[in-house]
Amino acid sequence: MSMTLTSHPGAVTLGKQLNASDMSDTVIALLDERGTVTGWTQAAEQLVGHSAQDVVGRSAALVLPSFGPASTTSAFVERCSAQNGWPGTTKVRHRDGRVLDVALRISALRGQGGAERWLVSVADTGGPSEEATAGPVWGPLLSRAPIGVVVRDRELRCTFVNDAAEQHDGVSSDRRLGHHLAELYDTKAEVLEAVMRHVLRSGTTRVHEYQTCLPMSLDREHLSAVSFHRLLGADGQALGVCVISVDMTESRQARERLAVLDQTSTRLGSTLDAMQASQELADLAVPLLADYVALDLEQSVPFGEGPPVRIGPLGERLPVFRRAGLASIHPGVPESPWMRGEPVPVPPLSPFTEVLRTGRSHLDPVLDTTPGTWFDQVPALARSARENGAHSLMVVPIRARCVLLGVAIFIRTEDPLPFQEIDLLLAEELVGRAAQSLDNARQYAREHTAALTLQRDLLPRRLTGGTAVEAASRYLPADVDHGVGGDWFDVIPLPGARVALVVGDVVGHGLHAAATMGRLRTAVSTLADMDLPPDELLTRLDLTVQRLGEEDAETPHQAPAAVGATCLYAVYDPATRRCSMARAGHPPPAIVDPRGRVTFPDLPGGPPLGIGLGDPFEAVELELPEGSLLALYSDGLIETRDHDIDEGMRRLGAALAQPGRSLEDLCDIATEPLSGRAACDDVTLLLVRTRSLSPARVASWTLPRDRSAVRRARHAAAFQLAEWGLESLADSTELIVSELVTNAVRHSTGPIDLRLIQHQVLTCEVSDTAACPPRLRRAHIAEENGRGLFLVARMSRRWGSRSVSGGKVVWAEVDLPVQPPAPAPAPAESLRRPPGPGEPVRSVSGDGRRRACETPGMISAS
Repeated sequence: MSMTLTSHPGAVTLGKQLNASDMSDTVIALLDERGTVTGWTQAAEQLVGHSAQDVVGRSAALVLPSFGPASTTSAFVERCSAQNGWPGTTKVRHRDGRVLDVALRISALRGQGGAERWLVSVADTGGPSEEATAGPVWGPLLSRAPIGVVVRDRELRCTFVNDAAEQHDGVSSDRRLGHHLAELYDTKAEVLEAVMRHVLRSGTTRVHEYQTCLPMSLDREHLSAVSFHRLLGADGQALGVCVISVDMTESRQARERLAVLDQTSTRLGSTLDAMQASQELADLAVPLLADYVALDLEQSVPFGEGPPVRIGPLGERLPVFRRAGLASIHPGVPESPWMRGEPVPVPPLSPFTEVLRTGRSHLDPVLDTTPGTWFDQVPALARSARENGAHSLMVVPIRARCVLLGVAIFIRTEDPLPFQEIDLLLAEELVGRAAQSLDNARQYAREHTAALTLQRDLLPRRLTGGTAVEAASRYLPADVDHGVGGDWFDVIPLPGARVALVVGDVVGHGLHAAATMGRLRTAVSTLADMDLPPDELLTRLDLTVQRLGEEDAETPHQAPAAVGATCLYAVYDPATRRCSMARAGHPPPAIVDPRGRVTFPDLPGGPPLGIGLGDPFEAVELELPEGSLLALYSDGLIETRDHDIDEGMRRLGAALAQPGRSLEDLCDIATEPLSGRAACDDVTLLLVRTRSLSPARVASWTLPRDRSAVRRARHAAAFQLAEWGLESLADSTELIVSELVTNAVRHSTGPIDLRLIQHQVLTCEVSDTAACPPRLRRAHIAEENGRGLFLVARMSRRWGSRSVSGGKVVWAEVDLPVQPPAPAPAPAESLRRPPGPGEPVRSVSGDGRRRACETPGMISAS
């Protein structure tokens, strides 16, 4: 039913019929000034089970225990009057004895001759079924809205009315009392009267929506919901009709704005960046809710660092906030003295501190910015507020699970209407939705920061290439959407001036991948200390990865977790310029010779680690010219969403083919295309430039397998140390050489080689054909053997052995003097003079390689 009733003083449009549940108030009783029930409704009977014959003419205390005895009823009514008819939650007694908790609203009515009545209604705190999608704001809006009440007799003359009714249709109480509708409106009044007569006959509650245009605001329409209820007397017959209306203008506007917010706020959960989420919230609220909005986050929220701030009493130091979101109806946001990312001071005595202390929002409809107010504590804030005409303020805390994330500030400057309770409800609803997104961003930032910190702590802080290589590296973590990954790299010094180079990549992202990466890097470092060849090292690392997967299974019967990884491992010897390498599912290295030619060696790929295929790994040995560039990298450097691996490898080769550039410059050039771009995987690059040891720093001899080998080895070592100016190391070095050669003579079946290398330390190496590595043990008192390696361990800084093709190498290192002199080349005449009795023949080759003995029965040195 819908038609327009034009009248003076206002126009009324009766609109669509609504459900009874769409009204926030349901009339249950009409009371006189003594608290006696004078009118009853079917809704009241349905609520408490009493009929009109049971209660009309009796005290309301029959169903309202809070009224107490009749002698105190008037006092209760007076208290309700003092509270503006909002007694709140109370109890009603059902006919069967049950006590129900309800929210009552008691409205004062007045009639002709000063007569008084009280209308008791149930104030519904739930939302209307028709607007359920508008969100939880709807219920509080209706429960706070003032209601207009008009009571008419069976002839439809107005007998009682409250003051709020005039706000809904513009008709004053004096004009309304004692009059029919036709006397107030034009000819269309019969439509309303027809509805009321239908209610009188049938007893069915009718609810309609109608619009009014009041003379004091002809440019603004008021929207109300009106319900018609039949009042019953003691005989059960109709006494009249109670018309109750609720002004829904603000609630409808709120629902419309909330609907817009509901449609657009889906963007709030689209990012895990706290700064971006804050800006999205600010953009949503302007100009829909405010002229200027600022969001200040507690400084630990965007970065995930530091303990969370709890809501409660503030200590001596206030939390530190940073501006995260800004929006304004004016270009450039002139209202804000601080830009995004800048720290924002909190005035100690201001609404902000009260919000932080209590966790409740603050509404200041009329903002006082005059001198002497709290604004003066921050001069820049006071100047901005006065210059831009800020006149209304809302401050809403952003909180999640008792953790304070920040505050949202809403200000009106151009909009002349001050903020009302409805605006605060909308702001709280919007901020509440954003708080979930910000809390997710905070937790993600904490996890991402922890993973990144863990990974960077697990990666080498300083690369030590020694005399073998010069090294530089780059590590670029994946973007915020994918998180940190499991890439790692390392440069591991090995005995004999050699160095191990490794790059690996664990499948996945996040803390688990970073932790697994740390375990694998430790495993590689341990296996490297065992001086295993690259292929054997990868074989053992593969078993380690498989075991980690089995350990991560939650139950013994569960299938092993996927802990796949790829790895490239290489060993470079600067004395021979030979590099041995093997890979497990990892991209091949790039090799750039001193003239700038780029090659990607054809290494056997090998299966990724942890797959358990059982395929063997194969090592390849290459000879690298001095000054060669070796690039080890992860697939994130050469594979992107836009380019395949082949194109990425060509781009990498072109970036590295620039002789003369420093390693740091080459790292920047190679990773520059990925800087500032969202990557789906971590990017790791390890660059090394090879060096070679001068032949003057390496001396080697081949010894016969007889009793003279030990004496000749001692003489050769002493002679070489003298040439190097390291006489101070002669005693300890001779003892070490003597014990190592003695063991070789005892256990080897072939020739014995001795090599001395002077680099950062002095390394003594003895090679033989025995495959069994030596083992240090403590000899008993009666035993004559077993003390040689013990002496070697005591006289050296460290010792060990490694397997080689055809046997093993046992080595020991001795620290050089603090400032060793530069190695002096052998005098030319010493190469020409004939050797003395028992003196080894010394021959120096240009490439530092061993030569055959020049004198039969003597030791050959090269």
